[in-house]
Amino acid sequence: MLGDYRIAGRRASDIAASVEAGVGSGALAPGALLPPMRELAAALGVNPNTVAAAYRTLRERGVIETDGRRGSRVRARPSSAPRDALRMAVPAGVRDLTSGNPDVALLPPLDGALAAAARRYAQAPTLYGQDPVDPELARLARADLDADGVPAGPVALTSGALDGIERVLAAHLRPGDAVAVEDPGWGSVLDLVPALGLRVLPVAVDDEGPQVQAVARALEAGARALVVTSRAQNPTGAAVSAERAARLRALLADHPGVLVIDDDHGHAIVDLPLHVLGGVTRHWVLVRSTAKAYGPDLRLAVLTGDEVTLDRVRGRQRLGPGWVSRLLQCAVVELWTSGAVDRAAVARSYGERRDALVAALAGRGVRAHGRTGMNVWVPVADETGVVTRLLAAGWAVTAGARFRVESEPGVRLTVSQVAAADVPALADAVAAAVRPGAAGVRYV
Repeated sequence: MLGDYRIAGRRASDIAASVEAGVGSGALAPGALLPPMRELAAALGVNPNTVAAAYRTLRERGVIETDGRRGSRVRARPSSAPRDALRMAVPAGVRDLTSGNPDVALLPPLDGALAAAARRYAQAPTLYGQDPVDPELARLARADLDADGVPAGPVALTSGALDGIERVLAAHLRPGDAVAVEDPGWGSVLDLVPALGLRVLPVAVDDEGPQVQAVARALEAGARALVVTSRAQNPTGAAVSAERAARLRALLADHPGVLVIDDDHGHAIVDLPLHVLGGVTRHWVLVRSTAKAYGPDLRLAVLTGDEVTLDRVRGRQRLGPGWVSRLLQCAVVELWTSGAVDRAAVARSYGERRDALVAALAGRGVRAHGRTGMNVWVPVADETGVVTRLLAAGWAVTAGARFRVESEPGVRLTVSQVAAADVPALADAVAAAVRPGAAGVRYV
C-alpha cells in the first residue's frame, strides 16, 4: 500500500506531519492509498479517532482526498507538490517561453517612484493605527474601477492577486466546499483551492471565457464560489465578452448565494473592455493586480466588492500582515499619476506579438488561442512529445499539465520574449513539433 514508507506518530498532528513529510519527499507518491483508519490506529497503538483527526487535517490541507469506502489517497497533486514543480530547467542556449513573465522592457523603472515614496515617508512616516489604504491610491483605484463599469464598493489591498483570491475564499468558504474554476486555468488557483481544503469543480473555457453550460453544471453540482479571469486568461488568453458576461450574469442571478471572484490581473496590458460578473450575487469581489503592467515585485493588488466580504478580508488581514506597505502604495500612486506606463502601447505590443504568432500558426495548419494578454495556447495530442521536440529545436514551452484538470492537452507559449523577427521560426518549430510526420510541409 505504502511501499517501504512507515507513517509514525502518537498525536493527530504528528501523524499528519508524518504523512505530509512522506508526500513532500516523494516517498508517498500521488495516488498512493493510505491505510484504513482502524488499521493504522492499531499499528500505531492509538485511538482510531486520533487517526481520523489526522486524516481530516490532511484533507483540509489539500494533501489527501477520501472517496467513501474506497479509502483515502494522496491527491494527484497534493498542495505540498505545487504545479510549479512541473516547471523544467531551461538549458543554456534555449529560448525560454515558459516563465509567464512580462517583458521587462515594457515595465517602468521603479527608482523614481520609490524615491518619491521615500520622500513622502520622511515627511509623514506610516505608523500603527493608520488607514491600511492610502487615500490617494483608493481614490485613483476607485476612479479606474468606475470607468470600467465595476459596481460600487469599498477598496482593499492585498499582496498580489493570489493573496486576494485566497483571502476572499477563506472569508466565506469552509473545508469541503466546492469552487468552480476555469479548466484550463491558472495553475496557482488550481493548487490554492485544494490547499484550502476546498474541492475543484472544473469549468470549460473558450475564447470568450467560461462556457455557460459548464458553469451551470458546476452550480448544479453545488459550487459555492466561481473564480473567473476577466481578461488575459492564463493560459488560453480568453477574455469574457459582453454577450458571455450577460448570459453568465443571468445564470448567476438564480444563485444569489454563490461567491463570485473576477480576476482582472490583465488590467493595463489589454485593450479589450472589461465585462465583470460581480454584483449579481450577494457576495462578490474583483481583484486587480499591478504585477503585469508595473512589475511583479510590487506585490500589490486592488480589491473591491460587497461590504461584508471586504470587511471580513480587512479584518483578517489586520490579524496577519496588518496592511500592504504604504511605501509600495505610494510608489504605485506615483507610477499611476506620472503616466509611467502607456497602457495602450503596452497592450498593442503584446497584441502584435500574440496575434502574429497565432496567425503564423494558422498559416501552418496549427490551431492556437490567444485573444488577449501575453500567452498563446496550442492544443496538442501529446504534451510531452511536443515539449521535448521544441526543446530540441531550441524553444522551451510549458506543458499544459500545469493548467489542466479535465481539459484536453496543450502547451503554453509566453510571447513576452518573442520579437516579430522570431515568429516565423517559432511557428515552423511548433508546427513540426505538433505534427512531426509532416515536418517541412508549409500551409498557406
